[in-house]
Amino acid sequence: MFLAVRISSLRCPLVFRVLVAATLVLSFAATAQDAPVTVARVDEILAAQHPSRSIGAVAISPDGKRLAWIEGGKVHIASPDHPDRGQVLAAGSFSVENCSESDPAWSPDSSALAFFSDCAQPGEQADLYLSRFDGAPARRLTELHGYVASSAFSPDGTRIAFRYIEGATRPAGALAAMKPFSGVIGEDGIEIQRVAVARADVATAAAPAFATPANLHVFEFDWSPDSKSLAYIAADPPGENNWWVAKLYTQRIDSETSAGIKPNAVLSPADVSGPLHGLQIAVPRWSPDGRSIAFIGGLMSDQGATGGDVWVVSSSGGQPVDLTPNRPASPAWITWDGNSHIDASEISGGGCDLVRLSLSGSLAAGNIAADPGVTAFKFPGTVGDGRLELSLSATIDRSLFVFFASTFDHPPEIYRARPGGGSAPAGPIQISHFNDNVKPSWGKSVEINWTSEGFHVQGWLMLPLNYDPAKKYPLIVQVHGGPASAVIAHWDVGSGLNASAFSALGYFVLEPNPRGSFGQGEAFTQANRKDFGYGDLRDILAGVDTVLARYPVDAGRVGITGWSYGGFMTMFAVTQTRRFKAAVAGAGISDWLSYYGENSIDQWMIPYFGASVYDDPAIYAKSSAIDFIKRARTPALVVVGDRDGECPAPQSFEFWHALRDQHVPSQLVVYPNEGHGFVDPAHSRDVLGRAAQWFARYMPPD
Repeated sequence: MFLAVRISSLRCPLVFRVLVAATLVLSFAATAQDAPVTVARVDEILAAQHPSRSIGAVAISPDGKRLAWIEGGKVHIASPDHPDRGQVLAAGSFSVENCSESDPAWSPDSSALAFFSDCAQPGEQADLYLSRFDGAPARRLTELHGYVASSAFSPDGTRIAFRYIEGATRPAGALAAMKPFSGVIGEDGIEIQRVAVARADVATAAAPAFATPANLHVFEFDWSPDSKSLAYIAADPPGENNWWVAKLYTQRIDSETSAGIKPNAVLSPADVSGPLHGLQIAVPRWSPDGRSIAFIGGLMSDQGATGGDVWVVSSSGGQPVDLTPNRPASPAWITWDGNSHIDASEISGGGCDLVRLSLSGSLAAGNIAADPGVTAFKFPGTVGDGRLELSLSATIDRSLFVFFASTFDHPPEIYRARPGGGSAPAGPIQISHFNDNVKPSWGKSVEINWTSEGFHVQGWLMLPLNYDPAKKYPLIVQVHGGPASAVIAHWDVGSGLNASAFSALGYFVLEPNPRGSFGQGEAFTQANRKDFGYGDLRDILAGVDTVLARYPVDAGRVGITGWSYGGFMTMFAVTQTRRFKAAVAGAGISDWLSYYGENSIDQWMIPYFGASVYDDPAIYAKSSAIDFIKRARTPALVVVGDRDGECPAPQSFEFWHALRDQHVPSQLVVYPNEGHGFVDPAHSRDVLGRAAQWFARYMPPD
């Protein structure tokens, strides 16, 4: 997260900023006709990265007999033993070629599959559909007009709940492009995400009933085991900003409509004492007996990038209990396995583990606790099923987990795992072979570890393509966003700032996980509070020293790049050290003081800075690159979307303007109609091309 802008400091008329946004997006080749990195070369690299078949989501039926997944925007069904023999679910309306499906969800008895499809309005609106595998066409259940996501059956199988923004003009979340500002700011046009419920047995499509109130923006939810209530994480609108101050609610929905039923605030992190005070909560999960709700709690800097400890609280409210204090990893997703076990999927170093926590004692008695956990399986890369971060699809008895996964060396495939135990648990088994013929078009990746001021720091080093240890190479440091996030081994596909593309162009690429990252426990994640740009930069520089000592890197050709928090770190780093010869800052933050008043997500800042900018401006100034700009000498390319709500464009304008004033080579590129996460492939491709040319200009590979 990160984003904001001090317009007054830019002294730049709005019409000029709009003109820049409209005119600077040219093909990157037009800026350097004789550049060594051409449009054709970038296209060649991007084409080689893409797997033959892409997996969007995967779901195993509760009885373990059927596997569903999304591929190419279509629902596929197969036996979990033979996914390569899968068939497209293409009955009735699903013969329309341009339909797009998502979010498969099985009924509890495994007899039906729900999913979203836009077949009624291709490319315009998704509705909820249901297939019972009885030879009849999949049935449309809803008539919707807005944004939808995250379908889930009630445990009794009669209803399907999902997140819904009626009349939405944009996807939910701060990554999407913000609407142009107009009217009464913060009051007009606020879009609220609620939980809607549709019946699974309707004969004709109908509007769903809203289960949650109109004055709460819901982020995540879970059914109670008796199907009569929901637990959900929600906050007052606007939802883009208030996830960081969200509360845990429960609400009865045992009638057709929840009108008049008030939610019960079970937990407010702002009001509890102890280590959870003022932090974030996510992934609510109701225990099978209905007495308690488990969740992930910790310091999180981006909605959807989850990590922390596993907590539990009574479903009627009370003081929460940390089940995993001092755990040297970052649980991100959980599911109950009976009332006395919780399976937690966690970031551990640079990979992912599933651990099974055994609970003892009683929450009511105040002595509940969990053992350190037995490792059910480990995977040396990124896992998921398409729902939440590190979420896994499981059978009802939790004897089988299914997910798609990838590493730096292996493209995405579907895997299954039967949880084991002991010191050497069985690893997941690859069950699909969609992409066996796809090989990396970049160099080998190696895990690298080093020590920095008493911290153990982990990261990844991608070697140049066709690496020759007898040659000297330049190095690009690519800093992840967050800061509460982590680089996990993954198939590195896509344009934008892309480590694998830089490797293919002849660079070493270091992707560090410095203090502030997930993967080594909550204390490590919190180690950069009130210290942005200092300890984490020292960790990164120590990583550069480690690479220089072990590999043939030219110390005179080291650059830095990153997006979001990585963009901030890029901006800040070039004001603190002369070690970097070129920089590319994507959607960064140059001035935390002005950022506080400009961004759409200021709530995340209080846990990190300790106070608002109005109460403690010095702590914000301490980490602002603009206050040290006279030290900067590194040529910098700056890129940003014109409608970025997380890291508003004025932050990039301010940094670029200051560098030009200091006569430091700099270029600013603003992309129209883009938010924090770019959606136009041409824009992302342009970012990569410009970044590659910038590094080639100031630190070319041999």
